[in-house]
Amino acid sequence: MNYPKIRLAQTLIQLCKAKNISHIVISPGSRNAPLTLGFGNDPFFNCYSIVDERCAAFFALGMAQQRKEPVAVVCTSGSALLNYYPAISEAFYSDIPLIVISADRPSDKIDIGDGQTIRQVNVFANHILYEANLSEVDANQNENERKINEAINTAMVQRGPVHINAPFEEPLYELIENFEVNPKVIHPVSSISSFDLDQQVDFIDSWNLAQRKMILVGSLPVDSVDRDILTNLASDDSVVVFTETTSNIHHPHFFPGIDVMIAPIEKIPEELEKLRPDMLITFGGMIVSKKIKAFLRIYKPQRHFHIDPKTGYDTFFCLTHHFKSDVSTFFNKVHTQLEKVPSDYQSYWLGVQELRRKSHKDYIAQIPFSDFKVYESIFKSLPEDCMLQLSNSSTIRYAQLFPQKESITVFCNRGTSGIDGSTSTAIGASMVVNRPTVFVTGDLSFFYDSNALWNRYTPSDFRIIIINNAGGGIFRILPGPKNTPVFDSYFETVHNLSANHLCEMYGWDYKRATDENSLHLSLSTFYSTGDKPKVLEVFTPRLENDEILLKYFSFLRTQ
Repeated sequence: MNYPKIRLAQTLIQLCKAKNISHIVISPGSRNAPLTLGFGNDPFFNCYSIVDERCAAFFALGMAQQRKEPVAVVCTSGSALLNYYPAISEAFYSDIPLIVISADRPSDKIDIGDGQTIRQVNVFANHILYEANLSEVDANQNENERKINEAINTAMVQRGPVHINAPFEEPLYELIENFEVNPKVIHPVSSISSFDLDQQVDFIDSWNLAQRKMILVGSLPVDSVDRDILTNLASDDSVVVFTETTSNIHHPHFFPGIDVMIAPIEKIPEELEKLRPDMLITFGGMIVSKKIKAFLRIYKPQRHFHIDPKTGYDTFFCLTHHFKSDVSTFFNKVHTQLEKVPSDYQSYWLGVQELRRKSHKDYIAQIPFSDFKVYESIFKSLPEDCMLQLSNSSTIRYAQLFPQKESITVFCNRGTSGIDGSTSTAIGASMVVNRPTVFVTGDLSFFYDSNALWNRYTPSDFRIIIINNAGGGIFRILPGPKNTPVFDSYFETVHNLSANHLCEMYGWDYKRATDENSLHLSLSTFYSTGDKPKVLEVFTPRLENDEILLKYFSFLRTQ
């Protein structure tokens, strides 16, 4: 087997292998040639070639999202590295383990006027868990080994992005038959859940007194919470469980449509007071719903406890305590001391939810072809047991309004909530799951990340549904003047683009729909097996969608 002659590259490759970092996403370049040759020649590694570094990083992010294990991205020196930043920030805020390995010039070659050279040391300092700035000098072998071990261990234990910057001196392409170094492997030390006894007592006392307990669940991997815990919460009359679409938890007594519940009462103080919890418990990732944030920031609970092994954001400006634990471990520790308090909190809001669901169906039955109606048809059509990936902006917000099938797992890049990289993330995620993947996206998000289609790995059962309303339709929903030249050009960014030529260029099957009949006809065969991935582009009326959505919330208020 051929290995790079440069000892630093040998060290990196061996330590990645020793720590089972088996998926490597490589973007082409010369300075990273020692790593590309080493990873590419070793059959242990599953290597992927993605030219666009921004797409490459999100592709790796998608794989790490599903594997729950670190995936490495490798690039050359210079601006190539900076293209990783959007995915790094997403990994940082979504707790996804990502190992960024950048090749660099030796330190004495920086800032002397050489091309493809920037200041790479600590370049991601604000959004990285660990920076391993290595040395090209063989005498620093022990220090390099320590830093590489620490970086990979940090990604594994703390769940997030790390950066390993490796300077290589030319020649870069020389190979040898055997490794010349045998780096020391330092195994990670797992974090242990710990509880402050006083805060634990405060939690138990608060629980046993509170007649209105709200549990708000953000994005979670599948099976993050023991089923018995969910069943116990659902059986407690004093508990209301609000779940985001990306929480991936379900129960008939939970409340998956948060905005559907809050929007009709957001101008009725007495109803908001009925919903105000005495005690708020949160877990999971970032919250999509702006309405629940606005509600809880005004109608604050007396106590707010957040449960997460790593991060405890004071999202509602009333955080009492952050328990550094996974949810199941925490509740299994305290559940024997938690009492069920008599209350009509859950039953009252379950009754309201039933009325909302009836009104929801009544409204859909009377509206014309639009974004709202298209999303309803899409979510109903999804095959069982598929993975649903969602883009940001309008798509994830519409998804919050509709019930999702329990067998479907739902994901969205909500760490930074950007539209960049959603397609690449979905394709990367599809590479490491044994189920079909459906990616639902808006038009701007799709075109922004269209290089995501530029790869030879996308599975044939991968499906993309684009809702093309000729611009950034979400801006028509937000406050502000509309239908002006400035609004059309700089906010909504009106366009007449279509995905058909991209599909032809990259070899994807393409379908289009422009009304209900063509949509239902296209969906009837869209998920059937084939030898190519498929795109369905649905064109909706640009000027009607915002009014139909806003009238939906008004309709719920009047029922």
